Amino acid sequence: MASLIINISLVGFMLVIALMILSSRRLFAVIVMSGAYSLISAAMFINLDAVDVAFTEAAVGAGFTTVLFMAAMAWLPAEEKRRETPRIFPLLICLVVGALLMWGVSYLPALGDPNAAPHQYVAPRYLAESYDKWHIPNAVTMVLASYRGFDTLGEVVVIFTGGLGVLLILTGKRRVRTDKEDES
Repeated sequence: MASLIINISLVGFMLVIALMILSSRRLFAVIVMSGAYSLISAAMFINLDAVDVAFTEAAVGAGFTTVLFMAAMAWLPAEEKRRETPRIFPLLICLVVGALLMWGVSYLPALGDPNAAPHQYVAPRYLAESYDKWHIPNAVTMVLASYRGFDTLGEVVVIFTGGLGVLLILTGKRRVRTDKEDES
């Protein structure tokens, strides 16, 4: 029950931040709120026991992406140009895709259902083979080290590449803004 309350609270925070992002016209505020959205997404992943995904979301989504957007902001005007016509078509696409995703989620098995496919086929095999095949006594370590080794290596490569990109951008030259650009 506590986990459900936490998930509902986190989704509520994410919804409020998404609405704030949509209503803001300042790029700096949008970047900061996007980082907060990613951080709350990481908290949601932790609450769902997906700590490795949460770590990647926090590092890449809230950390590297925010820094990269800040560096890109040095090349852009500070405020978005206002549009005269409303953007109905993108809203309709988002609503249709959201409805399709909700429809698809309704066909997923319940969280923690012991009769779900991963619990029937994959987990028993991992537990049966953990020590005999790999000689690793801890089942979680065995799965991460053997079966998900390439996935973990891929996450490390993504985080390293992101860190390297942030360092290269932060050490690069910045464009100097003129007074006319600040006024527009």
